[in-house]
Amino acid sequence: MNNLVKFFRSAIAGPLAALIIAVILISLTTDRFLTTQNLINVSLQVSTVAIAAIGSTLVILTADIDLSPGSAAALTTCVLAILVKNMQIPLPLGILLVLVMGIGLGFINGFISSYGRIPSFVATLATMSMYRGLAFLITEGHPIFSISPNLEQIFYGKLLGIPLPFIYMLVLYAAAAIFLRRTRSGRAIYAVGGNESAAHLSGIHVKRTRLLAFILAGLAAAIAGTLMSARLNSGSPNYGVGLELAAIAAAVIGGASLAGGSGNVVSTLFGALTVAVVQNGLNLNAVPAAWQNLTLGAIIVLAVGVDMWRGDIGKNLSRIFSFRKGDENPGRQRTAS
Repeated sequence: MNNLVKFFRSAIAGPLAALIIAVILISLTTDRFLTTQNLINVSLQVSTVAIAAIGSTLVILTADIDLSPGSAAALTTCVLAILVKNMQIPLPLGILLVLVMGIGLGFINGFISSYGRIPSFVATLATMSMYRGLAFLITEGHPIFSISPNLEQIFYGKLLGIPLPFIYMLVLYAAAAIFLRRTRSGRAIYAVGGNESAAHLSGIHVKRTRLLAFILAGLAAAIAGTLMSARLNSGSPNYGVGLELAAIAAAVIGGASLAGGSGNVVSTLFGALTVAVVQNGLNLNAVPAAWQNLTLGAIIVLAVGVDMWRGDIGKNLSRIFSFRKGDENPGRQRTAS
């Protein structure tokens, strides 16, 4: 019972419950969901959103918001296509350059928001438009196909039978979890989001910390964009539409508080899996796009509600457990009295 109480009080309870409920319901509606091939498809589908959601979580932890990952990912695919196909730059160098570009895009977001004192919602709303506009500008609005014969292997390759994107995702989440919990900069992100004034008085450089969160978010968006290019072996200014909303949804389903200072990337991973599972299940059941959007919204509300109620559930279970324990030991209570 004590373990059950601890579970309902943990931050992972809501996201995990949402994922389990989604898996059970979808499994009951179609027998194609739990097939090996479909589960592999889910692991491929979730990777892009989950990786972008790492960056969204870091930014949300500082009480900011980033609306630009989708556009940054689209720009990444276009620049990678131009570098590798048009300019004949080796693929590894091209990938390295676009990842550095992602860091630069995140720096722009963070600098405008932190040092320019423009609210992050407004700043990243502007860069969301700018980055996609730049993607259209450099490609003249046309997709670039067949970037490199070696690019698809990055996405469709396997290691010990496990799709590579799923391995990338797990490695990046492990690195993000260690960064947040084991490093000074990671703990500073929590401190800034929890109480900016207290963080400043304790010697934390608030603006620099927020800038770092946006830089890492830009890098995550560039990695997600690289996987998009690898999946389709192409680059297009139309890629990544809605990625920012899916990433934010994954973070929110994972229990990240938009007020900042509360959340963790492990829960975000469960949130991303929930989004992917729900979308996959709806596709398998041939649900129209309009109903898919309504269902996903309902799942988000339910997951956030469970996360908000987990403290009350834990308290009630603790009271029940204490009451039963008292009934089992009446002699001890009389002795104490």
